[in-house]
Amino acid sequence: MPEQHIIAAILWALILAGVGGALTSIGPWYRNLRKPSWQPPDWLFGPAWTLILSSAAWAAVLAWEGASSRSDQMIVIGLYAANFVFHFAWSPLFFALKRPDWALKESFFLWGSVVALCVGVLPYSALASALLLPYVLWVTFATYLNYTIVKLNGPFQSPASP
Repeated sequence: MPEQHIIAAILWALILAGVGGALTSIGPWYRNLRKPSWQPPDWLFGPAWTLILSSAAWAAVLAWEGASSRSDQMIVIGLYAANFVFHFAWSPLFFALKRPDWALKESFFLWGSVVALCVGVLPYSALASALLLPYVLWVTFATYLNYTIVKLNGPFQSPASP
């Protein structure tokens, strides 16, 4: 049976990918947004996030195994927990609430949490830190894409209440 930290890393990735996918509605509202010509096709986002979150889960296992004390392991857990919250928050803001402007503001917290992960796991595993670089790059790109969508479409308003 795999050790608990491996199961936790897999669950972290599966929950983020599953919830992110479930909350991503490519419906009329999204299709009608003006988007930059350089935006990747919609079908690419799922595979990209799958690879990125799989690499981040592997990085979590390596960082955990490299952490030599309970205190160091708690740092790894804290970094991944913070990232979980910020990663989890983006899709509902953008897709469910239809507020790309709020998602853009939140994306800076997400980006900061990914950079903190990348830097924070380095003392425990250089490979773990390297495995997180695609996550940093993708969130950087996604934040710029989010910014461009806001610029092309703003201002956004809260949906009318019944």
